[in-house]
Amino acid sequence: MAATGCVRLGMVGGGQGAFIGAVHRIAARLDDSYVLVCGALSSDANRAHASAAEIGLDPARSYGSYTEMFAAERTRSDGMEAVAIVTPNHLHYPVARAALHAGFHVICDKPLATSVVEADALVQLAADADRIFAVTYNYSGYPMVRQARAMVARGDIGALRVVQVEYAQSWLAGPLEATGQKQAAWRTDPSQAGSGGAIGDIGSHAFHLACFVSGRVPEQILADLSTFVAGRKVDDNAHVMLRFAGGARGMLWASQVAHGHDNALRLRVYGENGGLEWAQEEPDRLWFTPSGQPRQLLTRGGPGLYPEAARVTRVPAGHLEGYIEGFATIYAEVARALRSARENAVAAPEVMFPTVMDGVCGVRFIDACVKSSAAGVRWIDLQ
Repeated sequence: MAATGCVRLGMVGGGQGAFIGAVHRIAARLDDSYVLVCGALSSDANRAHASAAEIGLDPARSYGSYTEMFAAERTRSDGMEAVAIVTPNHLHYPVARAALHAGFHVICDKPLATSVVEADALVQLAADADRIFAVTYNYSGYPMVRQARAMVARGDIGALRVVQVEYAQSWLAGPLEATGQKQAAWRTDPSQAGSGGAIGDIGSHAFHLACFVSGRVPEQILADLSTFVAGRKVDDNAHVMLRFAGGARGMLWASQVAHGHDNALRLRVYGENGGLEWAQEEPDRLWFTPSGQPRQLLTRGGPGLYPEAARVTRVPAGHLEGYIEGFATIYAEVARALRSARENAVAAPEVMFPTVMDGVCGVRFIDACVKSSAAGVRWIDLQ
């Protein structure tokens, strides 16, 4: 695609010492769909400008604050069209709100906000502004996850019965935040991360994955949140029971104190006529077990994949496609929608990415888990 067709992207956050900003920038570049034209890369103006210089951003379009950036970019004929928000959680709402008021499309890291009130407000603001609002639940961009979703939707496993999802990490098994490590510090600080710890940081990913593949959102949840590291102010382990309409049941486990696990996100979905199993650490493999038949291995790039998976596959079979590419799929899909919006057209029906509605659903899930656990582990309706 020619550079003139690229979406002009700005970024808030993601400067020196940040992790996720670089991931978003690489993902946005991967399919030649975006050009990063401006940034407010840190809440500290000096660090923001130093960060911009490191990545070669035009000094004239490196800003000391997001408010300064939005005010300047909206007046330029070549101004940014969309903004990527890659800040700690507590800034997602004010930055997204300001972006929508300024008329920009939004690509926001998860969770959407730190409260249901904020999340609901962003849904309304996005509708009022008629702007595209994407939330980067990146695991929904993996080809074999999309294959699993298509198989469930086509009835390949029959009526849904059981959904099991787990996300286990070990990096917070000790008091890492006490050492000053930046990522641990803000993720365990409820004033920045929100009331949910592991349930908000990785549990929200697991929840979205379960909903995305099953095509359903639970009607009720029951959560038992634990804090195992002494002095920690948020949960670091969560067990959640799920009740779906029609009688299907599920369970979600999210832990950041599980020794021996780096990024062990795993999903199992079982229906009346078969089951599916996928693991993030083996992203190109999807196991399918039809009732009464041997277990079958489906591979990305291999035969028999549905168009939903084949369309977002980039590299030949046998070459792993995973984390960065998952983000890139979300960015590429959003770019297709943004280019359609330029022409006041609707994006093609196959274009798929998590929206602000997925974001608000995730925030409601986190809120319900915190309330359920605090109330003595009780069932809570998930609206």
